[in-house]
Amino acid sequence: MQKSLFMRVVIINTSERIGGAAIAARRLMESLKNNGIKVKMLVRDKQTDELNVVKLSPSWKNIWNFFWERCVLWIINRFKKENIFAVDIANTGRDVTNLPEFKQADIIHLHWINQGMLSLKDIKKIIDSGKPIVWTMHDMWPCTGICHYARNCNYYQTHCHNCQYLYKQGGKKDISFRTFAKKEKLYKNADITFVTCSDWLRKEAEKSALLTDKQIVRIPNPINTNLFKPKNKEEIRKKMNLPLDKKLLLFGSLKITDKRKGVDYFIESCHLLVEKYPELKESLGVVVFGNQSDYLQQLIPFQTFSQAYVTSEKDIVDIYNAVDIFVIPSLEDNLPNTIMEAMACGIPCVGFDSGGIPEMIDHLHNGYVAEYKSAVDFANGIYWTLKESEYKSLSEQAHRKVLSSYTESIIARKYIQVYNKVTGTHE
Repeated sequence: MQKSLFMRVVIINTSERIGGAAIAARRLMESLKNNGIKVKMLVRDKQTDELNVVKLSPSWKNIWNFFWERCVLWIINRFKKENIFAVDIANTGRDVTNLPEFKQADIIHLHWINQGMLSLKDIKKIIDSGKPIVWTMHDMWPCTGICHYARNCNYYQTHCHNCQYLYKQGGKKDISFRTFAKKEKLYKNADITFVTCSDWLRKEAEKSALLTDKQIVRIPNPINTNLFKPKNKEEIRKKMNLPLDKKLLLFGSLKITDKRKGVDYFIESCHLLVEKYPELKESLGVVVFGNQSDYLQQLIPFQTFSQAYVTSEKDIVDIYNAVDIFVIPSLEDNLPNTIMEAMACGIPCVGFDSGGIPEMIDHLHNGYVAEYKSAVDFANGIYWTLKESEYKSLSEQAHRKVLSSYTESIIARKYIQVYNKVTGTHE
């Protein structure tokens, strides 16, 4: 009887380590390896010396593809910079079908392949190869015309046009309309199994006219719970030169100033907290990690401790274990790795009722889910978690949620089941 363990899988993602999708894809690779699957990862941007991760060469072509797509979008957007990273038209990319890693693979597993990694023509070549395709969606781009998050727009449910991300909202047959039509043609007879990390994204994908009659499965991202686990808070704070006499709140993202991550709501919540509970000004501190981490120093009424964008997972584990609470006021998000990481370390989280966040945070059980876009309720959630909850119980339940739902072995088994199905293999 054939075993799925003999399968060769190639994961394709734009980056190896930068961004949530890259982190999730890399962790999946490790999970599959640890469960006996032979797996390689093809990337445009490689950040480590991991042998199983293969960088596309030459580098100049990767850079050219990235800038060419942005240039085209800039022109389409009437020379406005706004939103040109909120959309992708996949007009340029790299043909991976001639690479030995591709030819040897039994399954092609796409992840986040934007910003010059794969064009629609390149995806067509992958489809034409006849190899089974699994596509993990880390945002809405595979089921929309050009956007990664549709916000309040539902045009993708029928046919994209008048895109809100384009200057003066494009037009009836703008680039979102044309790209949607290309995707329609691309997907028509393609044998692709789509995977969403959250139930929220699965429901959004099912509404899309592009994915009608397509197989859509929900599988969360994995996390290494042998690495992300509770540690001694006092020892970590001493090591990081953080105060021992304050409650510490953690806020972070790839780019702190990213409006989608809700920085403005966080700032407002901090001021509301001090207005209502003045004593917090001295007893609460804020640790900030990510690019432009010093942005908040003059904008919030608490002492801040800035950390640059961290790539070392061991350092990230220390940051989580140094704090008492993690806050994530994201306005649009799929299944944030940061919540999973914090909870794995026993750190309760406060987030908005948005995307996949309420699937991870169980309200008043292992954290607090605040009313969407309510800085008042977000502030209430922070105060409740720190001052009014049974904090020890919250911490324990957060850790247990990760152990029961997101461990490497659990997620690897779910993906192996998908691989078996698309190849007609049975264990």
